[in-house]
Amino acid sequence: MERAILVNLSTSAQEKAEAEDSLEELAGLVRAAGGEVVLRTHQSRPKASPRHFIGKGKVEELAGAAADLRADLIVFDHNLTPVQQRSLEERLDLKVIDRTQLILDIFAQRAHSNEGKLQVELAQLSYLLPRLVGRGTALSRLGGGIGTRGPGEKKLEEDRRRIQDRIAKIKREIKGLQQRRANQRQSRKRSPLPVVSLVGYTSAGKSTLFNTLSREHVFTSAMLFATLDPVLRRVYFSDGLYFLLSDTVGFIRKLPVELITSFQATLEEIRESDCICHIIDLTSPQADERAEAVERILAQIQAGGIPLIRVYNKVDLLPNADELLALNEPRAGEGRVYLSAATGQGTADLKRLLLEILFRDMRLFHVRLAAGERALIDQLAVRGVILKASENADHVDLTLMARPEAVRGFLPGLSEGEKPC
Repeated sequence: MERAILVNLSTSAQEKAEAEDSLEELAGLVRAAGGEVVLRTHQSRPKASPRHFIGKGKVEELAGAAADLRADLIVFDHNLTPVQQRSLEERLDLKVIDRTQLILDIFAQRAHSNEGKLQVELAQLSYLLPRLVGRGTALSRLGGGIGTRGPGEKKLEEDRRRIQDRIAKIKREIKGLQQRRANQRQSRKRSPLPVVSLVGYTSAGKSTLFNTLSREHVFTSAMLFATLDPVLRRVYFSDGLYFLLSDTVGFIRKLPVELITSFQATLEEIRESDCICHIIDLTSPQADERAEAVERILAQIQAGGIPLIRVYNKVDLLPNADELLALNEPRAGEGRVYLSAATGQGTADLKRLLLEILFRDMRLFHVRLAAGERALIDQLAVRGVILKASENADHVDLTLMARPEAVRGFLPGLSEGEKPC
């Protein structure tokens, strides 16, 4: 386990006020990467130093602390320029990484699918390419560990042209994966089945809620970024109606631009959703700030116009849980639900709200097809959701959920039932 010193710099009153929370989050990232935090330190200055980011005196202080604490690396809670990173490593004789490199390292550990691994490698190489000049000796001296996983030292020591060729190759492969995903989404669009995406700050409880709703057993953990590869499953209502639920990677403040760029194929799943459930950890002291960070990213990836439900999670850990759950009945406002993904409290209220949002334009239809019309069943399945089917020698009876305009012209004289509720 590598021993890490964390460094935060504030150049404004707001950054100074947020410094402690930001360092706590950085410590969580280090633990998620497999490291141990031995010291947290902060400095305030009017602006960052072009050469060392922090002041010369602070650099000397870090050198002494690193020696006393036998630290293996220094982690900055900011993005460093290539010059700043090289200057710090030369002076401290230690591995120096920034927040982006740390997050990319965690992603390198957590990616399991071929697509996830490609996206992580693209993000890492895009980040490291401008830092290759003069880095070969430093990388050899500093060795492996946190911040050097993924492409590996061998790739990082290749010349710039080969790195660029590798980036181009990965982009082509990802483009093929994007096309395949686009085709899958197009197929889903031809189906009336809606898709709901779970989004939220990392560790907000998305995967736990995913398991509760879908009755699946996706891996969950209190560690940051436990979920990286998206998962899609069906969620059923009591009447047989269902929708597709997608669990996605957690967001975080200062999400590296390299990740947003490289994970376009994954983020497009969110952008194509019919509804977004934004999971918010009520127990976090920074719940409001984290919620704002997530919704800024949603706007950044052009998903801000999709119907959104704010799902306030972990009410079971609060003393006023019953009061909060009571706000769900009757609803205090559309698009808000209090629940506990761990215990299941309040999830029925979430499903009722989803039913209203996803199927508000649909109606129940009762269809009787003659024995010779059975071929129409497949066509009806494309236009709506078949909830029930019973057949005998003479005919087939179907209960269909569909938008009226999708089926009336197709089969005139349908018997329209009630709106789902």
